[in-house]
Amino acid sequence: MTMDGKLRVSDYMVREVVSIDPDYTVEQARQKLIATEFHGLPVAENGRIIGFVTAKELLRAIDRPQVKVRDIIKVGTITVSPDMDIDDASRVLFRYGLRNVPVVDENGIAVGVLSNIDIIRSHIEKATPNKINMLKTFLEKKHGISITIRRRIIPIESIRPTQHEVFADELRGRQYEIKRGLVEPLIVVQKKGYYVLVDGHHRVLAARDMGVRQFQAFVLEPDRDIDLGLERSAKEMGVTSLDDVKIIQASHHPLVQVYTRLLKDELPMSTTRQ
Repeated sequence: MTMDGKLRVSDYMVREVVSIDPDYTVEQARQKLIATEFHGLPVAENGRIIGFVTAKELLRAIDRPQVKVRDIIKVGTITVSPDMDIDDASRVLFRYGLRNVPVVDENGIAVGVLSNIDIIRSHIEKATPNKINMLKTFLEKKHGISITIRRRIIPIESIRPTQHEVFADELRGRQYEIKRGLVEPLIVVQKKGYYVLVDGHHRVLAARDMGVRQFQAFVLEPDRDIDLGLERSAKEMGVTSLDDVKIIQASHHPLVQVYTRLLKDELPMSTTRQ
Protein backbone atom coordinates (compact mmCIF):
# COMPACT_ATOMS: atom_id res chain seq x y z
CA MET A 1 0.00 0.00 0.00
CA THR A 2 1.32 3.46 -0.89
CA MET A 3 1.95 6.28 1.62
CA ASP A 4 -1.39 7.88 0.72
CA GLY A 5 -3.26 4.65 1.47
CA LYS A 6 -3.80 3.61 -2.14
CA LEU A 7 -3.45 -0.02 -3.16
CA ARG A 8 -0.48 -1.08 -5.25
CA VAL A 9 -0.03 -3.75 -7.90
CA SER A 10 2.14 -5.69 -5.41
CA ASP A 11 -0.89 -6.02 -3.11
CA TYR A 12 -2.75 -8.13 -5.68
CA MET A 13 -0.31 -9.62 -8.21
CA VAL A 14 0.42 -13.35 -8.37
CA ARG A 15 4.02 -13.68 -7.22
CA GLU A 16 4.70 -17.16 -8.58
CA VAL A 17 5.84 -16.09 -12.04
CA VAL A 18 5.41 -18.75 -14.72
CA SER A 19 7.50 -17.78 -17.73
CA ILE A 20 8.93 -19.60 -20.72
CA ASP A 21 12.24 -19.45 -22.58
CA PRO A 22 12.14 -17.90 -26.07
CA ASP A 23 13.56 -21.17 -27.44
CA TYR A 24 10.47 -23.11 -26.35
CA THR A 25 8.62 -24.56 -29.31
CA VAL A 26 4.99 -23.62 -29.95
CA GLU A 27 3.96 -27.07 -28.72
CA GLN A 28 5.99 -26.77 -25.51
CA ALA A 29 4.54 -23.32 -24.87
CA ARG A 30 1.02 -24.60 -25.52
CA GLN A 31 1.43 -27.39 -22.98
CA LYS A 32 2.91 -24.97 -20.45
CA LEU A 33 0.04 -22.52 -20.90
CA ILE A 34 -2.60 -25.26 -20.53
CA ALA A 35 -1.08 -26.19 -17.18
CA THR A 36 -1.60 -22.65 -15.83
CA GLU A 37 -4.63 -20.47 -15.14
CA PHE A 38 -3.38 -17.68 -17.41
CA HIS A 39 -4.24 -16.70 -21.00
CA GLY A 40 -0.65 -15.89 -21.88
CA LEU A 41 2.87 -16.19 -20.50
CA PRO A 42 5.88 -13.87 -20.15
CA VAL A 43 8.85 -14.84 -22.28
CA ALA A 44 12.08 -14.43 -20.31
CA GLU A 45 15.73 -14.80 -21.25
CA ASN A 46 18.24 -14.95 -18.39
CA GLY A 47 15.51 -13.75 -16.04
CA ARG A 48 14.67 -10.62 -18.07
CA ILE A 49 11.34 -10.17 -19.83
CA ILE A 50 11.76 -9.87 -23.61
CA GLY A 51 8.17 -10.43 -24.66
CA PHE A 52 4.82 -12.06 -23.98
CA VAL A 53 3.11 -14.93 -25.79
CA THR A 54 -0.68 -15.10 -25.88
CA ALA A 55 -3.04 -18.01 -26.48
CA LYS A 56 -4.10 -16.34 -29.73
CA GLU A 57 -0.50 -16.25 -30.99
CA LEU A 58 -0.07 -19.93 -30.17
CA LEU A 59 -3.30 -20.75 -32.00
CA ARG A 60 -2.11 -18.89 -35.09
CA ALA A 61 1.01 -21.07 -35.09
CA ILE A 62 -0.70 -24.33 -34.13
CA ASP A 63 0.13 -25.89 -37.51
CA ARG A 64 3.84 -25.14 -36.89
CA PRO A 65 4.37 -26.89 -33.55
CA GLN A 66 8.18 -26.93 -33.78
CA VAL A 67 8.59 -23.20 -34.46
CA LYS A 68 10.27 -21.34 -31.61
CA VAL A 69 8.33 -18.85 -29.52
CA ARG A 70 10.89 -16.11 -30.25
CA ASP A 71 9.86 -16.31 -33.91
CA ILE A 72 6.14 -15.71 -33.35
CA ILE A 73 6.10 -12.98 -30.70
CA LYS A 74 6.67 -9.27 -30.96
CA VAL A 75 9.83 -8.00 -29.31
CA GLY A 76 9.01 -6.23 -26.05
CA THR A 77 5.75 -6.18 -24.14
CA ILE A 78 3.58 -3.94 -22.00
CA THR A 79 4.43 -4.23 -18.31
CA VAL A 80 3.49 -2.63 -15.01
CA SER A 81 5.61 -2.03 -11.91
CA PRO A 82 4.91 -3.46 -8.43
CA ASP A 83 4.59 0.06 -6.97
CA MET A 84 2.01 1.23 -9.52
CA ASP A 85 -1.42 2.26 -8.22
CA ILE A 86 -3.85 -0.62 -8.88
CA ASP A 87 -6.29 1.79 -10.58
CA ASP A 88 -3.59 2.92 -13.03
CA ALA A 89 -2.70 -0.70 -13.74
CA SER A 90 -6.36 -1.52 -14.42
CA ARG A 91 -6.43 1.24 -17.04
CA VAL A 92 -3.38 -0.29 -18.72
CA LEU A 93 -5.11 -3.68 -19.01
CA PHE A 94 -8.34 -2.06 -20.22
CA ARG A 95 -6.79 0.26 -22.82
CA TYR A 96 -4.67 -2.45 -24.41
CA GLY A 97 -7.24 -5.22 -24.10
CA LEU A 98 -4.99 -7.37 -21.93
CA ARG A 99 -6.02 -10.26 -19.69
CA ASN A 100 -2.62 -10.62 -18.03
CA VAL A 101 0.35 -8.31 -17.76
CA PRO A 102 3.85 -9.01 -16.37
CA VAL A 103 4.92 -7.08 -13.29
CA VAL A 104 8.55 -6.05 -13.74
CA ASP A 105 11.01 -4.40 -11.35
CA GLU A 106 13.47 -1.64 -12.24
CA ASN A 107 15.96 -4.23 -13.51
CA GLY A 108 13.52 -5.77 -15.96
CA ILE A 109 13.08 -8.89 -13.85
CA ALA A 110 9.57 -10.38 -13.64
CA VAL A 111 8.35 -10.33 -10.03
CA GLY A 112 4.71 -11.17 -10.65
CA VAL A 113 1.74 -11.31 -13.02
CA LEU A 114 -1.38 -9.15 -12.77
CA SER A 115 -4.63 -10.38 -14.30
CA ASN A 116 -8.16 -9.10 -14.85
CA ILE A 117 -9.24 -11.35 -11.97
CA ASP A 118 -6.81 -9.57 -9.64
CA ILE A 119 -8.23 -6.20 -10.74
CA ILE A 120 -11.79 -7.35 -10.06
CA ARG A 121 -10.70 -8.66 -6.65
CA SER A 122 -9.21 -5.29 -5.74
CA HIS A 123 -12.42 -3.45 -6.69
CA ILE A 124 -14.63 -5.84 -4.72
CA GLU A 125 -12.50 -5.32 -1.62
CA LYS A 126 -12.60 -1.54 -2.03
CA ALA A 127 -16.34 -1.55 -1.32
CA THR A 128 -15.81 -2.80 2.24
CA PRO A 129 -14.55 0.48 3.80
CA ASN A 130 -17.75 2.26 2.70
CA LYS A 131 -19.88 -0.36 4.49
CA ILE A 132 -17.78 -0.03 7.62
CA ASN A 133 -17.92 3.75 7.76
CA MET A 134 -21.70 3.74 7.28
CA LEU A 135 -22.12 1.22 10.10
CA LYS A 136 -19.72 3.12 12.37
CA THR A 137 -21.58 6.40 11.84
CA PHE A 138 -24.97 4.74 12.43
CA LEU A 139 -23.95 3.03 15.68
CA GLU A 140 -22.16 6.08 17.06
CA LYS A 141 -25.19 8.32 16.47
CA LYS A 142 -27.71 5.78 17.76
CA HIS A 143 -25.87 4.85 20.95
CA GLY A 144 -23.85 8.02 21.62
CA ILE A 145 -20.57 6.10 21.59
CA SER A 146 -17.16 6.26 19.98
CA ILE A 147 -15.98 3.36 17.81
CA THR A 148 -12.43 2.39 16.85
CA ILE A 149 -11.92 0.29 13.71
CA ARG A 150 -9.09 -2.24 13.54
CA ARG A 151 -8.26 -4.88 10.94
CA ARG A 152 -7.45 -8.13 12.74
CA ILE A 153 -7.43 -11.89 12.35
CA ILE A 154 -10.10 -13.37 14.60
CA PRO A 155 -10.96 -16.99 15.50
CA ILE A 156 -14.01 -18.27 13.63
CA GLU A 157 -15.28 -20.09 16.73
CA SER A 158 -15.71 -16.74 18.53
CA ILE A 159 -18.12 -15.36 15.89
CA ARG A 160 -21.85 -15.11 16.52
CA PRO A 161 -24.05 -14.83 13.39
CA THR A 162 -26.98 -12.48 12.85
CA GLN A 163 -28.36 -14.23 9.74
CA HIS A 164 -30.49 -17.35 10.10
CA GLU A 165 -29.92 -18.90 6.68
CA VAL A 166 -27.45 -19.05 3.79
CA PHE A 167 -27.50 -20.60 0.31
CA ALA A 168 -25.51 -23.75 -0.49
CA ASP A 169 -24.65 -22.60 -4.03
CA GLU A 170 -23.26 -19.31 -2.73
CA LEU A 171 -21.17 -21.20 -0.18
CA ARG A 172 -19.57 -23.12 -3.04
CA GLY A 173 -18.98 -19.88 -4.90
CA ARG A 174 -17.34 -18.33 -1.86
CA GLN A 175 -15.07 -21.34 -1.44
CA TYR A 176 -13.93 -20.92 -5.04
CA GLU A 177 -13.21 -17.23 -4.38
CA ILE A 178 -11.21 -18.01 -1.25
CA LYS A 179 -9.14 -20.58 -3.13
CA ARG A 180 -8.44 -17.96 -5.80
CA GLY A 181 -7.29 -15.43 -3.19
CA LEU A 182 -10.40 -13.28 -2.79
CA VAL A 183 -10.52 -13.12 1.00
CA GLU A 184 -12.77 -10.13 1.60
CA PRO A 185 -12.60 -9.31 5.33
CA LEU A 186 -15.63 -9.81 7.55
CA ILE A 187 -17.27 -6.94 9.39
CA VAL A 188 -17.85 -7.61 13.08
CA VAL A 189 -18.68 -5.72 16.25
CA GLN A 190 -16.64 -6.64 19.29
CA LYS A 191 -18.50 -7.68 22.41
CA LYS A 192 -17.26 -9.15 25.70
CA GLY A 193 -15.64 -12.45 24.71
CA TYR A 194 -17.08 -12.75 21.19
CA TYR A 195 -17.77 -10.93 17.92
CA VAL A 196 -21.14 -10.16 16.37
CA LEU A 197 -21.04 -10.84 12.63
CA VAL A 198 -22.58 -8.02 10.59
CA ASP A 199 -21.33 -8.85 7.10
CA GLY A 200 -19.80 -12.06 5.70
CA HIS A 201 -21.97 -15.05 6.67
CA HIS A 202 -21.37 -16.98 3.44
CA ARG A 203 -17.64 -16.21 3.59
CA VAL A 204 -17.10 -17.39 7.14
CA LEU A 205 -19.19 -20.55 6.77
CA ALA A 206 -17.44 -21.41 3.50
CA ALA A 207 -14.06 -20.93 5.16
CA ARG A 208 -15.05 -23.03 8.16
CA ASP A 209 -16.14 -25.88 5.89
CA MET A 210 -12.69 -25.70 4.26
CA GLY A 211 -11.05 -26.19 7.64
CA VAL A 212 -10.07 -22.56 8.15
CA ARG A 213 -9.98 -21.57 11.83
CA GLN A 214 -9.23 -17.84 11.55
CA PHE A 215 -10.40 -15.09 9.24
CA GLN A 216 -9.51 -11.49 8.44
CA ALA A 217 -12.03 -9.00 9.85
CA PHE A 218 -12.65 -5.31 10.27
CA VAL A 219 -13.47 -5.11 13.97
CA LEU A 220 -15.61 -2.25 15.25
CA GLU A 221 -14.65 -1.68 18.89
CA PRO A 222 -17.18 0.47 20.84
CA ASP A 223 -15.86 2.36 23.88
CA ARG A 224 -18.60 0.66 25.92
CA ASP A 225 -20.84 -2.38 25.53
CA ILE A 226 -24.00 -1.76 23.50
CA ASP A 227 -27.20 -3.65 22.75
CA LEU A 228 -27.26 -4.54 19.06
CA GLY A 229 -30.64 -5.00 17.41
CA LEU A 230 -29.14 -7.50 14.94
CA GLU A 231 -27.90 -9.68 17.77
CA ARG A 232 -31.19 -9.48 19.63
CA SER A 233 -33.19 -10.46 16.53
CA ALA A 234 -30.87 -13.40 15.91
CA LYS A 235 -31.38 -14.69 19.44
CA GLU A 236 -35.16 -14.46 18.98
CA MET A 237 -34.79 -16.76 15.95
CA GLY A 238 -32.66 -19.18 17.96
CA VAL A 239 -29.43 -18.27 16.21
CA THR A 240 -26.55 -17.97 18.67
CA SER A 241 -23.77 -19.85 16.87
CA LEU A 242 -22.68 -20.65 13.32
CA ASP A 243 -24.10 -24.16 13.78
CA ASP A 244 -27.58 -22.60 14.04
CA VAL A 245 -27.42 -21.07 10.56
CA LYS A 246 -29.58 -23.04 8.11
CA ILE A 247 -28.05 -23.96 4.75
CA ILE A 248 -30.66 -23.83 1.99
CA GLN A 249 -30.13 -26.50 -0.68
CA ALA A 250 -33.32 -26.29 -2.76
CA SER A 251 -33.25 -22.69 -4.00
CA HIS A 252 -30.59 -20.37 -5.35
CA HIS A 253 -28.88 -17.34 -3.90
CA PRO A 254 -30.33 -14.24 -5.71
CA LEU A 255 -27.04 -13.64 -7.56
CA VAL A 256 -26.98 -17.19 -8.92
CA GLN A 257 -30.72 -17.20 -9.55
CA VAL A 258 -30.46 -14.38 -12.09
CA TYR A 259 -27.69 -16.18 -13.94
CA THR A 260 -29.43 -19.56 -14.05
CA ARG A 261 -32.72 -17.96 -15.09
CA LEU A 262 -30.99 -16.37 -18.08
CA LEU A 263 -29.49 -19.72 -18.99
CA LYS A 264 -32.88 -21.40 -18.84
CA ASP A 265 -34.37 -18.68 -21.05
CA GLU A 266 -31.83 -19.64 -23.71
CA LEU A 267 -32.45 -23.39 -23.54
CA PRO A 268 -35.62 -23.62 -25.67
CA MET A 269 -33.93 -21.66 -28.47
CA SER A 270 -30.83 -23.87 -28.31
CA THR A 271 -32.99 -27.01 -28.35
CA THR A 272 -34.91 -25.78 -31.39
CA ARG A 273 -31.71 -25.26 -33.35
CA GLN A 274 -30.49 -28.84 -32.82
